[in-house]
Amino acid sequence: MPKFIPGLKLSERFFQEAVKPLIEKKFPGLKYSAGLIDHGSEVLGYDTELSTDHHWGPRVLLFISPKDIGLKKQIFDFLGRNLSPSFRGYSTHFGDPDQAGVRLLTAVKVGQPISHRVEIQTIGSFFKNYLLIDPKDDLTASGWLILSEQKLRTIRSGKIFYDQLGLKKVQHKLNYYPKDVWLYMLASEWSKIAQEEPFVGRCGDVKDELGSKIIAARLVQSIMKLCFLMEKEYAPYSKWYGTAFSRLKCAKKLSPVLHKVLASENWKQREKYLSQAYGFAARMHNGLKITRPLAIKVSSFYDRPYLVIHGEIFANEIMKKINDRAVNKLPAIIGSVNQLTNTVDLLDNNELLKRMKLLYQ
Repeated sequence: MPKFIPGLKLSERFFQEAVKPLIEKKFPGLKYSAGLIDHGSEVLGYDTELSTDHHWGPRVLLFISPKDIGLKKQIFDFLGRNLSPSFRGYSTHFGDPDQAGVRLLTAVKVGQPISHRVEIQTIGSFFKNYLLIDPKDDLTASGWLILSEQKLRTIRSGKIFYDQLGLKKVQHKLNYYPKDVWLYMLASEWSKIAQEEPFVGRCGDVKDELGSKIIAARLVQSIMKLCFLMEKEYAPYSKWYGTAFSRLKCAKKLSPVLHKVLASENWKQREKYLSQAYGFAARMHNGLKITRPLAIKVSSFYDRPYLVIHGEIFANEIMKKINDRAVNKLPAIIGSVNQLTNTVDLLDNNELLKRMKLLYQ
C-alpha cells in the first residue's frame, strides 16, 4: 500500500497535476469549476487508512456551464483514455459497483479505458441532486430547517480547487444558517433540555438508574448540539459527532465533564456533573450577548429536589430576539429536522426531507 494521503489533499493534487492539464490541453477556453464538496469522510477531513476500503480515492467534482453540458461525455471519455492508471501510488480506476453500490479502487487492465471518478455536472444539477435546491434561489426559513446538516457540513468543509463559474459564491451562501433560523434552533435545543433535565433525578429516585443514564446521555447530546450551534459549526451525523465536537473551541474544558456525566454510576453524581455542564453552556450563551445575562447556576426544579438550569428561560429569552416573521410564525419550537431525528434514512433522502416542510406550516 502507498503511504496514506488524506483524500481531500490527494484529490486536489490529482486535479492540479493530472486532470487540469489534460482539460486545458484538449478543451482550451472551457470555463469550469472543480472541487470536492459531497459525501465522504475525506471531505470532512476525518478519513484514515481504513477509509480507503470503499468509495475512496483520487476523485474530483468537475462543474461545467449549462451551455457546455453537451461536452460531458466527450470530456469524460477523453479523461478515461488519457489519465494515468495510478496517481501517487493509488489506482485511478474504480471497479463496478457492488450490490450496495460501493466502488473500490482496482488495477486497470492494459488497453482498458480508466473508469475514473471525475464526475461532470453543472452547479445547478449538483445542488438539485445533493440538496434538492436551486443555488440561485433564496432559501426560506423552513427550507433551511429541512436541509441535512451532514450535507451542509460537507459543502462548508470541502474544498474548491478551481473556480471560474461561481461555485465559491454558493459555498459562501450555505456557510451557515441565517441569524433568526440560528436563534430558533438555539431556542429549540434549550427547550429540549428543559423538557428532560429534571428526569435524571426523578428516574434515580425510583431506582431506575438505567432510565436516568439514558436521559443523561440525551442531555449530553443536547449540550453538545448547543455548543455546535453557539460556535456556528454544522454538526455531522453520529459517526463523526464526537470527533467534530472534539475540535470545537469549548471541547477541551467541557469534554472531561461530559465524560464524567456518562461514567457516573448513580443519579446524584450524574446530576452533579450535568450541573457543571449546564453552567458551562450558560456561560457560553451569555458570551454570545444575544439576550440579557441569564443565571449560570443550577437551582431546584420548583419544589422538587432536582437541580436544573431551567432551559425554558433560555429558550424564551432567545425567541424574543427573533425578528423574521416567517420564523416567528413557526408552530412550535421543534428546531430543524436534524434536531428531531438521527435517522440516516430520512436525513439522506431529499424527497422525504421535502415532506418534512409540513411540520413548519
